[in-house]
Amino acid sequence: MIPDKFIKFILSGFLCFFIIGSKAQQPERRFGSIKVADDKIEIEVSDGQYLIAPFNETVFHTTFYPQGKTVKNFSFATELKPAKVELTVLEEGNEITVNSPGINILITKIPFTLAYYFKDKLLISEKKGFVPTDTLQLINFAIEKDEIFYGGGARVLGMNRRGNRLMMYNRAHYGYETRSELMNYTLPLFISSKQYAVLFDNASLGYLDLDSKDINEVTYETIGGTSNYFVIAGADWYDLLKQYTFLTGRQPMPPRWVFGNFSSRFGYHSQAETEATVKKFFKDGIPLDAVIIDIYWFGKEIMGSMGNLDWYRDSFPNPERMMKRFEKKGVKTVLVTEPFILTTSTRWQDAVENEVLGTDSLGKPFTYDFYFGNTGLVDIYKPEARDWFWNIYKELTKQGVSGWWGDLGEPEVHPSALQHTNGSADELHNSYGHEWAKMIFEGFRKDFPDQRPFILMRSGYAGSQRYGMIPWTGDVNRTWGGMVPQPELSLQMGMQGLAYMHSDLGGFAGGDTLDNELYTRWLQYGVFQPLYRPHAQEHIPAEPVFQKESTKKRVAKAIDLRYRLLPYIYNMAFENQTSGKPFMIPLFFNEPENYSLLTYDSAYMWGDAFLVSPVKSPGLKWQTLYLPKGTSWINYYTGDVHQGGSWLTVPLNIENIPVFVKGGSFIPMSKLAENTKNYSLKAFDLHYYADQDVKKTGYRLYNDDGETPNAFENGNYELMDFTAEENKEALIITHKKSEAGENFAKTKNSISLTVHNLKDKPNGVRLNGKDLPAKKWNWSGAEKLLRIGITCSANTETIEIIKDLY
Repeated sequence: MIPDKFIKFILSGFLCFFIIGSKAQQPERRFGSIKVADDKIEIEVSDGQYLIAPFNETVFHTTFYPQGKTVKNFSFATELKPAKVELTVLEEGNEITVNSPGINILITKIPFTLAYYFKDKLLISEKKGFVPTDTLQLINFAIEKDEIFYGGGARVLGMNRRGNRLMMYNRAHYGYETRSELMNYTLPLFISSKQYAVLFDNASLGYLDLDSKDINEVTYETIGGTSNYFVIAGADWYDLLKQYTFLTGRQPMPPRWVFGNFSSRFGYHSQAETEATVKKFFKDGIPLDAVIIDIYWFGKEIMGSMGNLDWYRDSFPNPERMMKRFEKKGVKTVLVTEPFILTTSTRWQDAVENEVLGTDSLGKPFTYDFYFGNTGLVDIYKPEARDWFWNIYKELTKQGVSGWWGDLGEPEVHPSALQHTNGSADELHNSYGHEWAKMIFEGFRKDFPDQRPFILMRSGYAGSQRYGMIPWTGDVNRTWGGMVPQPELSLQMGMQGLAYMHSDLGGFAGGDTLDNELYTRWLQYGVFQPLYRPHAQEHIPAEPVFQKESTKKRVAKAIDLRYRLLPYIYNMAFENQTSGKPFMIPLFFNEPENYSLLTYDSAYMWGDAFLVSPVKSPGLKWQTLYLPKGTSWINYYTGDVHQGGSWLTVPLNIENIPVFVKGGSFIPMSKLAENTKNYSLKAFDLHYYADQDVKKTGYRLYNDDGETPNAFENGNYELMDFTAEENKEALIITHKKSEAGENFAKTKNSISLTVHNLKDKPNGVRLNGKDLPAKKWNWSGAEKLLRIGITCSANTETIEIIKDLY
């Protein structure tokens, strides 16, 4: 949103600082002694102490405390404490081995090194280890020559980040396309193709060098804070992510309406314009769950009013009534806010008097010019400032605001001389959005305990997901070049614990006229990204209701599919909350031995059932994609069946993008495409895609009221289990409500079951061992579909589909 010229001066000074202050001064480190105390490993060396603490069997934390030096703590990634893990120490000559049931550590005395192993496989080893310099501190590792690396936060570099020196400084990149080395959400984390991860828990400015010199080394450089890192291992990709989110926290489920369609732009200028836009969605029959009101809600102009943080009543004369009317229609209101308090804003004096702003060296409010005016910045680390800021959110939430968008939270301009209550801007920069999200999350927990928060922010830190932060990919250009990296960004961030990463559908920045093909393809892709939120600068409308009729119809079809898939999508949110599993999954998660997939992002898994291949170039007639081995794959739109373990070239049409269903998958779907106000699973559709190579499979479907925080933890939910098993005589499908809280215990679910990919009409269908009359089931020979009505209750019911099935 802010032109580069307003922040270049900060980064140029920062770059010089790193170049000047990088001369290493580490003496040869000598081993002194080792002991295990309080379930921690203490290693004394000639220039300090190593402290190694397990957080579980596969997550180990290593910290170096230099001798004679006091260090600040800028760690924000976890709220956990070390755990008790059985450790044994074996010393043999020049080597000491520390064994655990998971990670093992090999310590070499001369020269001193640490190496981490998992299941007898070397993960990573320190090379130079912790290295102090004149002004920096470094951590250096040796790596293997064939490793591929992911991580470092949101970047557009291709799936393999190896060979890059990544700056750790959250900074927006306005109008990016096919390459962006520095963006709004950096993370001091790398993930190896060997299925381990290393997290440096330090929010200070720095660099993560992923072997940019091609010398098989990784080096983390930072200006301050505690020198520390976590080594995380997993039995497979899913387990690695489970362990990482165990450490950094998992995303609590947002309210169900968040997965519906948003109306959004930069921005609606008045209450009348906002109401007219919402009305048009209903008139055109396109479902809508939320409307986002950007900067003009607190001021008539872009410039000069940021920080007012109250309704501009000339343009929004009665927002309370507007939001109440929206709520009756099932439409939630989301407001955009920023942490900048302009000196020209109505809250400036109040902010100064309450001492809630970042300060200069004399303790006075630090003011500076940026794009929107002369400003101060809320000191989000100061308890009194958090209370002051939260009280504004609280009052607006009481008025009827249902969700919050935190914008410019890198912070977008954050001068080095600005001081926070616990450190300098440079020392704390990358944690600002993280702490802002935490403030809102904890505020809801305290003052609105019966309401799930919606917190949309573009910048944060490792672990921000535990505060419910939903990030997006920033101010992407409204071009095909902008569309190209969107799957990469979401896949990468999903691997880093931020599974809700998504794009402004249609693109945000620039453009002279609407490219209807680009807009259509982007919104078709949006069905299969975590949030469905078109958003753009207002000179070209982002909302589908303002598009030409043919484009509107195609996009309406996509939105219809999005709403019908809500049971499946909501279940993915539950899986993410309980295991850290992403919505968008790289294909190599399921075929890790296929080296060619390790850098592949032209197709991805949308949960366990769908393979999606976005169309990212104009005018294409064909597209080639890979179908993973182990099952057949059914074209979602045509029903054509293809065997896995092969590349497939498919014809394209403008009506949809390539989507395939994995054989052996269950897919629950809503019967109607409408907003979530009346959402219910009392009656729904269930699709099963039969596959002769899948002998047995299962699916668990989660449901709750979509509103109450901690519904699963408090037992206010239902779980339905479905299994399918094939033998020579029949396909046997069982279903049962396996768990149900008080509000769901007596509910029976009416299910319309459709079985796909049957070769011939069944000889018959049995329910619980009794033949079903032919009128109770329906066979479509043209579509190869079998349809049966069933009821799901606490009792197990069995359906047998008789005959040679394939």
